[in-house]
Amino acid sequence: MLSHTYITQPVLCLLCWRRRELSQFPEACIFLLYLLSTDKSVLDMTNPKPKAESQSDEAEDPDGGWGWVLVGALFVSTSLVFGLMRSLGIFFVEFVQYFDESAHAISWISSTGLAAQQFFSPLGAALCNAYNARVVVMTGGLLAGLGLILASQATRLYHLYLTMGVISGLGWGLVFTPMVATVMAHFTRRRTLALGLAFSSIGLSSFAFNPLFQLLVEKYAWRGALLILGGLSLNIVPCGALIRPRRRSKAPAKVDSETGLSPVSVLRRISSYLELSLLSERPYVTYTLGITLLNVGYFVPYFHLVAHSRQAGFSEYQSAFVMSAAGASDILGRIVSGWFSDLGHFRLIHLLSAWTTLAGVFIMLLPLSSLSGSYSALMVISLLYGFCSGALTSVVFVVVPLIVGVERMMGALGLLQLIESWAGLLGTPLSGFLKDVTGNYVASFTVAGSFLILGTLTMATLPHYFSCTDPPPPPQRSSLDDKNNGLHSELEHMTSSPGSDTNHRGV
Repeated sequence: MLSHTYITQPVLCLLCWRRRELSQFPEACIFLLYLLSTDKSVLDMTNPKPKAESQSDEAEDPDGGWGWVLVGALFVSTSLVFGLMRSLGIFFVEFVQYFDESAHAISWISSTGLAAQQFFSPLGAALCNAYNARVVVMTGGLLAGLGLILASQATRLYHLYLTMGVISGLGWGLVFTPMVATVMAHFTRRRTLALGLAFSSIGLSSFAFNPLFQLLVEKYAWRGALLILGGLSLNIVPCGALIRPRRRSKAPAKVDSETGLSPVSVLRRISSYLELSLLSERPYVTYTLGITLLNVGYFVPYFHLVAHSRQAGFSEYQSAFVMSAAGASDILGRIVSGWFSDLGHFRLIHLLSAWTTLAGVFIMLLPLSSLSGSYSALMVISLLYGFCSGALTSVVFVVVPLIVGVERMMGALGLLQLIESWAGLLGTPLSGFLKDVTGNYVASFTVAGSFLILGTLTMATLPHYFSCTDPPPPPQRSSLDDKNNGLHSELEHMTSSPGSDTNHRGV
């Protein structure tokens, strides 16, 4: 049995380690080496900072805890971004009457906002890499609300372009990508389900916001309604405040070590924050191209399904109900897809390909189902299309960290949205052009569905696509902060097992 003296002396020895007072405890030094070889927990007393970090990491274990709080925050923020954007059509007629402008000119308000949201997504990712996601999301929520508040005082049409389009669009771009990346960083096994639950708010808020916005316009006019929506959008700020700062393990740390402000170092730093090196990696470029092709035809039914139903001879109520039914099945598809994907029976890239192919086939069947004048057939195909289109959205973002790694996920999502935004803007005008040329929507929906199938074929060229198991994860890049430092790191390296995992995931 060891005496009490031999137990307390090593503790005092550890406390005086940094002061180099080991000479006061010669017997304890020998006993300390014994402790280090048998109990690694004693080593943590030499450095309280790693202990705090380990407690923080333990408190943020994936697939539970605070991650579900962030799912709720993403649920609210996506409803205040995309749910609000989908419901801005309520103001369309009001703007046409007040500003006495054409429908084409008014439509550029929502188009500018959507384009700005996707265009500024890489900026949001870069700012998160340079600073932290909490500040970026809170700033985005402030800008989103500010743009709508300023829009309520607009006296010219270009005022709405600048406020609702640019300012609010910039805020939306700073919110969506950081929130999605933060949620995915907190989950591993339930990552798809978490996103599916969060993204279901888009459909739910679309149902809720349309009658709400109409009521606000009727009671307070469009200016008062926009002012209220601006205050409502400020709720994104507390959603961003729920993001806990995490220890970043990012490549930009390598750039930060460089001294000077030469043009080369500045460009290298910007490139590192934006993760532009991903554009030279074949797997990421292939996947981005596949999603871009998918995006060309994905939004066509949202814009033209009601018009096609009216042209097929159905009433306004029946045509509107077709789109509502598709939206309801979209919500169900997001949740079911997230749950099924996390069961692990199939690879995520294979599930994404299946949902995308089915969605493309059902888009092509939409006009054919109504040629016979059967409303039931059109309704069934619309429900199937809505389910598959919602199911694929739950998987699209989750595949990204499997290709690039969690540490570069933020920049990868930003670049993906920037590139695919051009496809989204191209698909609807192309569909309208084909309708003008042919006189119906058969060619429009056929071409739109074929783009989704083409996207699936493109993703099939990914490395290891036909393998039944996921390929090895991409190598994680360590930053300067992660390097072993001082005597504590040397001793920890001596006592840690060779197979221990010391990597930390951060956003």
